[in-house]
Amino acid sequence: MDTVYSDRIQPEGGVRPLSTALKTLAVLDVFAGSARGMRLPEIARAMGLSRPTAYQRLLTLVEAGWIEQDEEGRYRLSMHVCRLAAAALEQADLGSRVQPILEALVHEVKETASLAVLDRGVPCIVSRVESDSLLRAEQKVGTTMSLEGSASGRILTAFADEGTLRRLQESGRPLASEEVLAAARADGYALSSGYTHTGVRGIAAPVFDIQGRCTATLSLVMPETRFKLEAIREPLLRAAEKITKMQQGAR
Repeated sequence: MDTVYSDRIQPEGGVRPLSTALKTLAVLDVFAGSARGMRLPEIARAMGLSRPTAYQRLLTLVEAGWIEQDEEGRYRLSMHVCRLAAAALEQADLGSRVQPILEALVHEVKETASLAVLDRGVPCIVSRVESDSLLRAEQKVGTTMSLEGSASGRILTAFADEGTLRRLQESGRPLASEEVLAAARADGYALSSGYTHTGVRGIAAPVFDIQGRCTATLSLVMPETRFKLEAIREPLLRAAEKITKMQQGAR
């Protein structure tokens, strides 16, 4: 691995990066290039290491919380990486780039809009713009929702990649029926069940990353008395598509 030093970071007194740390962190790059968990022999081969050396580096990352082992003995990136990735996206100004799209959607439909992602197996609101209405659903950033009944939960399940879907199924949490999930995939949006929050309805659409994975949902939530699907569906789908294009680097 070539190490490039920034002009703003100058080693002092002959101090150099810890080679053992660099070699251990390089294991994360191997996982980043894999769509599934990996067994010890695969990791050792990928890095050209002996099994004992590869195991030692894995053990270090497991203890640090970067890597975890599933029930089948495969190693995979932990959700700790996702939390750091979310912070990195925020520091890269992605959060503020999404905000104008949410604000424009709220201005158009006069209802509250949210962006949600999976956090420890449940949908979690990470960005939100409130409507000006006095009567509105109170859900703050950090609020988690049901996989089964919320519109965002249904979308994140319906469009989940194989590995994510398996983990959701193994979590023991209730999921929406296959009929509901199939309808969400066919329609490109999902509605909330209406029973998780009495008197409140929601609609959510998927947001995809550059690899085509559903990494987030864009949703609208409002009192059931104001819910008019025909008036909010197309604006929501257009806004979700804008965020997807931004995620994928399209102009």
